[in-house]
Amino acid sequence: METGTLISLALYFIAMLGIGLYAFKKSTDDVSGYMLGGRQLGPGVTALSAGASDMSGWMLMGLPGAIYVSGVSQLWIAVGLVIGAYLNYLIVAPRLRMYTEVANDAITIPDYFANRFNDKARLLRLFSSIVIIVFFTLYTSASLVAGGKLFASSAFGLEYSLGLWVTAGVVCAYTLFGGFLAVSMTDFVQGCIMFLALVLVPIVAIFDLGGVTAVTDQVRAINPDFLAFFRDAKIADPMLNQLSVLGIISLLAWGLGYFGQPHIIVRFMAIRSVRDIPKARRIGITWMTVSIIGAMVTGFVGIAYVAETKMTLKDSETIFIIFSQFLFHPLIAGFLLAAILAAIMSTISSQLLVTSSSLTEDFYKAFLHRDASDKELVLVGRISVLLVSLVAIYLAWDPENTILGLVANAWAGFGAAFGPVIILSLFWKRMNRHGALAGMLIGAATVLFWIYVPVIDGEALSEHVYEIIPGFILSAVAVVVVSLMTKAPDADLQATFDKMEAQLEH
Repeated sequence: METGTLISLALYFIAMLGIGLYAFKKSTDDVSGYMLGGRQLGPGVTALSAGASDMSGWMLMGLPGAIYVSGVSQLWIAVGLVIGAYLNYLIVAPRLRMYTEVANDAITIPDYFANRFNDKARLLRLFSSIVIIVFFTLYTSASLVAGGKLFASSAFGLEYSLGLWVTAGVVCAYTLFGGFLAVSMTDFVQGCIMFLALVLVPIVAIFDLGGVTAVTDQVRAINPDFLAFFRDAKIADPMLNQLSVLGIISLLAWGLGYFGQPHIIVRFMAIRSVRDIPKARRIGITWMTVSIIGAMVTGFVGIAYVAETKMTLKDSETIFIIFSQFLFHPLIAGFLLAAILAAIMSTISSQLLVTSSSLTEDFYKAFLHRDASDKELVLVGRISVLLVSLVAIYLAWDPENTILGLVANAWAGFGAAFGPVIILSLFWKRMNRHGALAGMLIGAATVLFWIYVPVIDGEALSEHVYEIIPGFILSAVAVVVVSLMTKAPDADLQATFDKMEAQLEH
């Protein structure tokens, strides 16, 4: 590796560790401070930390790789995501911020469910914790695949398996020290760097090939279908190999997942005030739109660049890395590689923090040892981080796994299990804990069935329709039907709901 690249990487990680140490000292005074940053995040940090933890390695590797293989037909993923993110800010953010504070200051999603429905049996807390543990382990494995591919690229020249261990090891160490505020502040910086990288790389690449017209003509000469918005997807992920109508619906349906992602909506719970949410929405959606366009253009220009240079690209998801190596000075290349690696690590740390908190607070303390000391809970949390990391490494061990495919499964699981439950719990006073539990069970079970059970000619249903669609619909139906068939919530819960509504109106 070039000396300039090493210098950039070293400076970057020193800066990140400094920010993390500062935030760690500010965020560990109490539980709320550690888990939600004391509910004092500003709109800029809220928006960019949500975006960075959401996109990360998928934005820099998965999406450019999908565009490189299939062309602009993958645009529909981006359209669905932007619409979903906007509606999440508009529909979920203000009510969730208000309700989690009104309902006994809930600081985790399982905690919110337990308080919202007065779940004395703790079934909602238990099952929501299981969903978080299962699907975040899948999600973490997707991020580790991105880390392994980065280290296995010619930029680093290491073995894929070693890359997994290095990525997981660094993230584990970072997560043991950082609280929620540390993760959010470093995410904010990483979001800025991702934004700059995804603007800089495609612009430089386009000019290197002679401009937009030259790139478009060359791509058209390679395969005219790369310029078609309506065509069958032909990429490695079976979920996208479907007829055009179902394909477009499935790609747009990615937007449904936003309503149930714990590591994203927890930022809404931590924002300073409901009044800051519109500003956060404008910042977040602008950042997301520009970054996604940059990622797609990177993949599209990559088609022409690889053909022009006659290079052999073994893995389409490394096209951003190729550009960073061949088009930039080593100092800039190091900055771009650090952006990828740090974004990957940031997302993993967010996921590990949520998973560890759920294992510790919502499972171990709630069911196994209610009188556990703080010292014991910290130890359990650290062990949880380590165990989840090891399972994620096992799931990510195959380098043939696509980042997009792994993210698709976890994204659908959260979206179907939590999305309808969260939305309806914030808008429907008649909803009860039986409906919430039924919605989670049906949503999660439908996604798992859709992915893993061969039904049509030995193929899983997910190879024909994205699993979040049936999962989300059936979960919503289950919430409504079961809630109406069972006893209405008691007067105290309905009064809490009315209090939240009144404060929002005020």
